[in-house]
Amino acid sequence: MISVLGCGVVGLCAATALAEAGHEVEVIAPDDAPAPASHLAGGMLAPFCEGESAPDLVVTRGQAAVDWWVGHVAGVERRGTLVLAPPRDAVELDRFARATRGHRWIVPETLEPELSGRFARGLFFAGEAHLDPRAALDDLRQRLLSRGVPFGAGAPRGRIVDCRGIAAADRLPDLRAVRGEMVEVMAPEVALTRTVRLIHPRFPCYIVPRGAGRFMIGATMVESARSGPVTARAVMELLSAAWTVHPAFAEAELIATGAGLRPAFPDNLPAIRRAGDRIHVNGMYRHGFLMAPVLATDLAAIMTEEMTHAH
Repeated sequence: MISVLGCGVVGLCAATALAEAGHEVEVIAPDDAPAPASHLAGGMLAPFCEGESAPDLVVTRGQAAVDWWVGHVAGVERRGTLVLAPPRDAVELDRFARATRGHRWIVPETLEPELSGRFARGLFFAGEAHLDPRAALDDLRQRLLSRGVPFGAGAPRGRIVDCRGIAAADRLPDLRAVRGEMVEVMAPEVALTRTVRLIHPRFPCYIVPRGAGRFMIGATMVESARSGPVTARAVMELLSAAWTVHPAFAEAELIATGAGLRPAFPDNLPAIRRAGDRIHVNGMYRHGFLMAPVLATDLAAIMTEEMTHAH
């Protein structure tokens, strides 16, 4: 038996990969545990864009994430990512292009007609995708239940795989929290069909369509362990950036806000670690949906090899 602690994106991906590898698995999450930070994620599967600031490991290995999610949940939108910058920040777009690969220059309105006349050029990353995080996690959970994987709040019964995110800081002293804030709006007058990233020297943002006029706008990256509601500053900056992309966002209805604490190691790279009696899968930083399937696949291979040798 393998007991997976945590039911965020890492825990559910780990349980899925372990179950598919033939292991007996249970998922443990206390009834009073806070909602996973992954519920507030953008759900972008954007390995090439992440190359602007992430190590090449994330870009290279993260490319497998799109196919993994397509194979496991419904609703993955393979429509690429469109990266823009206001005319006054054109140099930032050039810098982004130099720092990344997997893109081509494009006139934005050829992809998104509503951007006509607003942006003369943009970068299109055709190999990227997005999904709705909560829907995807619900899908993974239901598929695990249908395989007979139990969910509960009791004590672990087997080998422990700890996927608790920032809650595991009690056992991982170098794990730190990185606060992320987002807003969700209803903007029926906006018809963007793919993730749009706005490059800005002070407050870059991304806009992810969720269907039926809903959009997620995120996400700040604040080196802070402060939990609690979003700040007024974050909301104003995110909405201002969205308005720069499309003026109709000024009339949008604000339907949700959220702030979560992302777990990160000093190098900002996700990792599988052994500590005491358990294996930790943690440190996702801003790469949860991109890198969780990768580490889950690695974990399943490690556990299978260990158990083969044990017998």
